[in-house]
Amino acid sequence: MLVADRYRLHVCIGRGGMGEVWQATDEVLGRDVAVKLMLAHGTDPSAADRFRLEAQTAARLSHPHVVGVFDFGTWDGKLFLVMELVEGDSLAGSPSEPLVLSAERVAVVAAHAAAGLAAAHRQGVVHRDIKPGNLLVDADGTVKLADFGIARFVDDPSAALTTTGQIVGTGLYLAPERALGQPASSASDVYSLGCVLYQLLTGRPPFRADTATALLYQHIDTAPVPPGRLGVALPPEFETYLLSLLAKQPEQRPPAQAIADWFSSGAWRAYGRPAPSTGRMPGAGQMPGSGQIPGAAPRTGAAPLPVPAPMPAQAHRPAPPQGHRPPSAGGSSSRRRERPSSSTTGALAELSRRRPRKTAAVAGAIAFVVFLIIGMSWLS
Repeated sequence: MLVADRYRLHVCIGRGGMGEVWQATDEVLGRDVAVKLMLAHGTDPSAADRFRLEAQTAARLSHPHVVGVFDFGTWDGKLFLVMELVEGDSLAGSPSEPLVLSAERVAVVAAHAAAGLAAAHRQGVVHRDIKPGNLLVDADGTVKLADFGIARFVDDPSAALTTTGQIVGTGLYLAPERALGQPASSASDVYSLGCVLYQLLTGRPPFRADTATALLYQHIDTAPVPPGRLGVALPPEFETYLLSLLAKQPEQRPPAQAIADWFSSGAWRAYGRPAPSTGRMPGAGQMPGSGQIPGAAPRTGAAPLPVPAPMPAQAHRPAPPQGHRPPSAGGSSSRRRERPSSSTTGALAELSRRRPRKTAAVAGAIAFVVFLIIGMSWLS
């Protein structure tokens, strides 16, 4: 099938609520692309507007961690969107076999996804539907954000194209403020990303319930179970920082760029220092480039995501409190000068007990010698 006399469709690689995605070839430029065809939505008059908004929103963004948009138009009465073809899969997994990744790989996913979100937020775009299925991983291990179908511009509230009070997005990853009917913000995307990272570590989202209402209430007033309690081996820094993404109050969550900087700097490996939850993080100013999930082949011309070498075993011990200096091997500490050790105290006590006995013995010996001399003189 040839779309718009240019795009040759080959295989349908995905279906969503708004359309189908096909692997295709751009016969004009000779490159592989993905073509999204909008499905008929007679019951939803705003579907075409949302589809057009997705094209406009994604085209506004140009970033290594955002799926690029090349073309948009109408063909045979259908809207179509031509995008970058990501040769890989999403992070959705399956209900029977949820995708579970190591802490190191999840840190790379966090750095890449947050960098893509930061690029969108700088353009005033809120994604509003961050979930595992919208995070694509290409053959080089690069994570890219996809599907801006329900995104909105922060400076254009009417662009949400939903009725008043309607909640859009996936309930498992919905921020508390959105569950309360408040507008989405960049902090809402951060919360959703935190839910995704939590699921990739534990194999389950932070909250689950039998009904949508119960699920919303959990997002609003239930604290997530720390992954460590679920048997996930995580550096304490990682767990603390991840839970800060799931803070109930939007202002308590770090911004997307800070998340990208923090994870790409390798700070999640640190032990013994409290992880900051807001503001600029260690490594701020370092933009994660086109790094890769460990084990993937490096991409030509791309700077790999810095992955520090594993810390030695002793680094896993908590550091001593600040201001405390352990005593050196060659000298004694001030505490030792102030108070003798228990062994020294015992020796002094024993010496004090033995001292009177030694004095009595010496006096007795002297008296014996004196009496002996007097006796000999008397006999002579």
